Amino acid sequence: MRVLFTVSAWPTHYASMIPMGWALQAMGHEVRVLCPPSQAAQLTGAGLIPVPVPAGMDVVTRNCLQYYQEAVTGIFPFPWLPLHPVTREPMTSLADFDVEDYRRTVEPELARETGRGCDAAVGFARRWRPDVVVHDPTSLEGLLAAKVCGVPAVLSLWGPVGTDELAHNQVVPNDFSGAFPRYGFGEFSTAMIEHVVDPCPAPLAPRTKANRLPVRYVPYNGCAPAPDWLLEPVRRPRVCLTWSTALATMIGPAAGLLPHLLAVLSEMDCEVVVTATARDLTGLGPVPSSVRVLERLPLHLLLPSCAAVVHHGGSGTAMTALCAGVPQLAITFLAETTLTGARLAAAGAGRHLMGHEATATAVHDGVAALLASPRYRVAAGHLAAEIRLRPTMADLVHDLEKLAVPA
Repeated sequence: MRVLFTVSAWPTHYASMIPMGWALQAMGHEVRVLCPPSQAAQLTGAGLIPVPVPAGMDVVTRNCLQYYQEAVTGIFPFPWLPLHPVTREPMTSLADFDVEDYRRTVEPELARETGRGCDAAVGFARRWRPDVVVHDPTSLEGLLAAKVCGVPAVLSLWGPVGTDELAHNQVVPNDFSGAFPRYGFGEFSTAMIEHVVDPCPAPLAPRTKANRLPVRYVPYNGCAPAPDWLLEPVRRPRVCLTWSTALATMIGPAAGLLPHLLAVLSEMDCEVVVTATARDLTGLGPVPSSVRVLERLPLHLLLPSCAAVVHHGGSGTAMTALCAGVPQLAITFLAETTLTGARLAAAGAGRHLMGHEATATAVHDGVAALLASPRYRVAAGHLAAEIRLRPTMADLVHDLEKLAVPA
């Protein structure tokens, strides 16, 4: 069986697909990954074969345009204006963004570039002739290529947000370039998505009308040596602090909470481990000697030793923590991550704060509650046990085989 993956330019969007690719290859199937050129090296390092194609509109621009529209309609949830969708600079007024000029001078070229990516995906699929296409939620060219070739398409969800959420929470973008009508399929809608890979335990099930292919979530946060100290006894409750590198580019300086959060946690009676990119770590300044600061340690190595994790609500972090049975404090700025944080809290596995609510007192009290009350760890443990009972990646491969060759 030939399986074509299509992925976006953000590794966190397709990280959960990496173990799926390994399982397919281990069971004798061929896998190719259509990707933006920026992702070719990362996918090669993960053991999959990339096929670079034009990237089209980048995710940051799409999200910044969404936040601007939310502000216009009055549903942007923060007490500041969103960044300018093109320059990424702070705005003093919504009028700082000239919508008509954008539509006249910027949008047409973005649409053309996105269309070129769709055409490249369709062209490769026609030549390679996959039996199944699996795509991440933001790479609609996979769905388009599958429809053109007449083969099943499967959307691989990365967490608790599904295809049928409220419009401003939706993880699936619109067909910005009009590629679906151009290939004769009419206007795109999420009703075209017939199958989804669902990695979530039942209390966090993403909302979708599509056929679910259930699977056990397998964390993939990259590869690195596991430090020896992870094997040593933990003398105080260990709290992991991890943060998104992309938030500031989409939300602005207000989302750069890493130094603030570290200052709060370093005053608590716990062992703090910070993992972040080199760029973010340089912005921390001096840190207490009791704090471990690590660059890019894979979370699936660290979290099993932790009593709690503080993060930005990203699905990869949230799902990795769920697998480890670790209570979470999610501090969120984006519509999708906010929905994830709210569902974690509703399931009893953690607490949730909106970004502008993350005062020192609120963060301290949130983490203190996670450490003091056993109910969070019990709930997180139940969810971890439910994840372990879900079908394996090998079972998912069999489901894909059945889609490719119906009985």
